[in-house]
Amino acid sequence: MPEPQWQVQPVAELPTAFVQAVNQCAAGLSGYAAQLLWQRGIQDPEQVAGFVNPDLYQPTSPFEFGQEMHRAVERLRQAYEQEEAIAIWGDFDADGITATAVLWDGLGQFFPQDKQLTYFIPNRLTESHGLSLHGIDALAAQNCHLIVTCDTGSTNLPELEYAKNLEIDVIVTDHHTLPRDRPPVTAIINPRYFPPEHPLAHLSGVAVSYKLIEALYQTLPNPDRPLEGLLDLVAIGLIADLVQLTGDCRYLAQRGIEQLQKNTQAAPARPGIARLLELCKRSGDRPTDISFGIGPRINAISRIHGDARFGVELLTSQDAERCRYLAEETELANARRKALQKDLLQQVTARLAQIDLSTTSVIVLADPQWPVGVLGLVAGQIAQTYGRPTILLTTESTDLEAVTSVTPEGAIARGSARSVNQIDLYQLVKEQSHLLTSFGGHPYAAGLSLPVQNLPLFTEAINRQFRQQFGNESISAVIRADLTVTVAELGKDLFRELKLLEPYGMGNPIPRLLLLNCWFRNVRNQNIKDWKGRKIRYIKTEFDICDDSTDQSFPGIWWEHYRDEIPPERCDAIAELDYNTYKKRYEIRLIALRPRIGDSPINATVLANWILDWRQGKNLQGLELDNNPLQITHCPSSWTEMQFWFRRALQENRKLAIAYPPPSQQQPSQIWQQLVGIAKYLSRTGQTATRKQLHEKLGIGDRSLQIGFKCLKALGFEVTSSDQGFQITWQASQGASSDQQTTQVTAQFLSAVQEEQFRQQYFYEIPLPVIQSVAQQTERLGQAQAV
Repeated sequence: MPEPQWQVQPVAELPTAFVQAVNQCAAGLSGYAAQLLWQRGIQDPEQVAGFVNPDLYQPTSPFEFGQEMHRAVERLRQAYEQEEAIAIWGDFDADGITATAVLWDGLGQFFPQDKQLTYFIPNRLTESHGLSLHGIDALAAQNCHLIVTCDTGSTNLPELEYAKNLEIDVIVTDHHTLPRDRPPVTAIINPRYFPPEHPLAHLSGVAVSYKLIEALYQTLPNPDRPLEGLLDLVAIGLIADLVQLTGDCRYLAQRGIEQLQKNTQAAPARPGIARLLELCKRSGDRPTDISFGIGPRINAISRIHGDARFGVELLTSQDAERCRYLAEETELANARRKALQKDLLQQVTARLAQIDLSTTSVIVLADPQWPVGVLGLVAGQIAQTYGRPTILLTTESTDLEAVTSVTPEGAIARGSARSVNQIDLYQLVKEQSHLLTSFGGHPYAAGLSLPVQNLPLFTEAINRQFRQQFGNESISAVIRADLTVTVAELGKDLFRELKLLEPYGMGNPIPRLLLLNCWFRNVRNQNIKDWKGRKIRYIKTEFDICDDSTDQSFPGIWWEHYRDEIPPERCDAIAELDYNTYKKRYEIRLIALRPRIGDSPINATVLANWILDWRQGKNLQGLELDNNPLQITHCPSSWTEMQFWFRRALQENRKLAIAYPPPSQQQPSQIWQQLVGIAKYLSRTGQTATRKQLHEKLGIGDRSLQIGFKCLKALGFEVTSSDQGFQITWQASQGASSDQQTTQVTAQFLSAVQEEQFRQQYFYEIPLPVIQSVAQQTERLGQAQAV
């Protein structure tokens, strides 16, 4: 895997009139806001005020959609006057759920909910995005003659024709790809009909739904609730869907965040959102409260449960107790999502270790065991890490070999695609549409399905198409830094200046800050916990960062990394500045680290030759016949263990071969039963067992074994050690602990084994460049100590 390239934006010479226009937005600005606005194309002084302050922006009329909006409003007026049944057809991601909620609340002002008005959302785990024949049949059976879609429907031509034949009218509100010809619908409201520079061109599904309701508010009589009461839902969907926040998108997000904050008041308008904010420890005044808080939780509903309908209830119900229950279920689903995402990322990384990426432009992987709900998330992580568009699929086949060879007739692979580096992945996929059963999405995110037997041909074809379009140049991830700052500048003033440009999103990303020649103190890591205090296998590292600009350090956090990955010596860092509402402090989120150029006593070529990666069956790689490398044959569970081997190899002047096999996949409960069985056997026979024998038999390390001995004592066993090994005897006279005590102690053992297995899996799958980097740090530290 190539090392990510760092790109730092140069400091521009700004016109005086432009700087003055920016400085009028707030007092005490240092110039960083002006630099960011200029970098992002806001270079007209007259644009600045409307970009920063929504009070100075003129939003676009919903009737800018022209005849299509008029047709939609007229058909809804007809339904209103004739009291027709209406069904909302939504989608299962955060944009689709919030869009459904906007239509449910908005149309509910004119059509009685659950009487005239219903909603339908496909199941993420069993169905695809968009309309379906069986869903249309179900609505027809309910005597429904009008469907209003949201965030879906533009390209469902067979289903739209089917609805028309059943005399069901369809109003499509969507923002996805348009068909070649206008579909057979009453109206299609889709911003893709506008040119890219139009202020409505980048609306997400929820924003299009809002525009329809806005038009109805201007047309139909006497709504009870103010229209702006829907804007918190609009902001959630807009920011969670990663659309370009320009024009009306930015304006709606700004107004929506203002509305979102009201849910932290004593009597919130949306008790479900209020409880979500409480659970994720957010105040609702930042776009990151959505992108890192509410958005992932709403998405987690369908990723884990499949059925996303209770997400609409969570967002729209006024029953506080019901909302509390639904919010807590959502929080637990998000915790489960994090664990699944972590596991899948490790599996995909392990698969990529077996692939020659020098010949791979687009990553395409499939597995029958992969959970479909988190494929898109992991595809996005892999795309960013490896600098390549990534497509991950799950298949119906139960035989992994069938994925690449003989496949069952009719078996389907379906999944998600994510892009990187401004590559239009949607077009790449579209070029292979003859091999697919369905696909849809955006330039940077798409969903698709295809016959399993077409997978090898699809993989070859999309890679060939990529090479034809972009050439054979080396692909690598790119990490961009917007501003170069010092630790002394981090804090309230800089945060306040950068906040002027919020909300951040596509086209206006969160500013990334380059900190040069810095170092770290008080580095510690831990697993995070869910709202009930239970650990989630999802690591984070906390630290204090320092540099020569000040004697004061500044706090920070690095998600999904261990503390040993932070070097003990000076380095360069890229980070984002944030405010932690829960801890009430400013902090940085670390994005990337690299050694200071010229500071390394061992160069990358030496490291590549010194450490041999023999995992995944890569034996004999880089090994000369007369060499005798030191081999690590037991999978470690900490960097301390790895560093012991680094130092030993350096001391003995030998290469180091990472040759440990995959860690045990045994369930902790099975290991516990094995330990009890060994205890019974040794007690009955009077024999002993050495520490090495117990390690090899149980596949656990010292810490888990010691906790296991405590558990045996709770059962009534006595464990003693001697030169010959461990002897275990049954002390019947002492009796065992109570069932409750035994359960508690046993739970400690199961937790310790689970944690050890998690860490071993991390070390089995961690990329070689990370190991080389930590080895380099170990060697530097050894040299410093020697001096």
